[in-house]
Amino acid sequence: MLKDVTLGQFFPGNSILHKLDPRIKLILAVVYIVMIFLAKGVTAYALVFLFTAFLIGLSRIPIKTILKSIKPLLIVLIITALINIFWNGGTTPLFTVWRITVYQEGVVRAVAMALRIIFLMAGTSVILTYTTSPIALTDAIERLLSPLRAIKVPVHELSMMMSIALRF
Repeated sequence: MLKDVTLGQFFPGNSILHKLDPRIKLILAVVYIVMIFLAKGVTAYALVFLFTAFLIGLSRIPIKTILKSIKPLLIVLIITALINIFWNGGTTPLFTVWRITVYQEGVVRAVAMALRIIFLMAGTSVILTYTTSPIALTDAIERLLSPLRAIKVPVHELSMMMSIALRF
């Protein structure tokens, strides 16, 4: 089932995103994540979708590859959606089965959470792991965190751990 998963894999290329400095990519990834979690409403999610599509286009990574990376998340998406549908109260009931009432607000929240997870996976993969080699990513993390050396933080070890975490 998971033999064709491309999660965390680096795809060498010559696109604009591939050529971008890894430190800029890390900062862009943080801004992208903040943008996703600040999104509220259909318009905001449409803008996040357009930005994600723009990033995918810039990277020249095939959309099929991006969709393969989301495949392992299907179980997480389903569980998240079910939790939000059944355990999210609201004021507008859609239907009741036995003693369980499904509210419109729960369905909206389930869709929003699923979209957030999909955008997080697709966008950060394109920005970081698909277009940046592991060594360049580790070096970029280390350079960005280098001011922390002044307070005796082991920056090299921390950047190596963060790079390994991103890969897995």
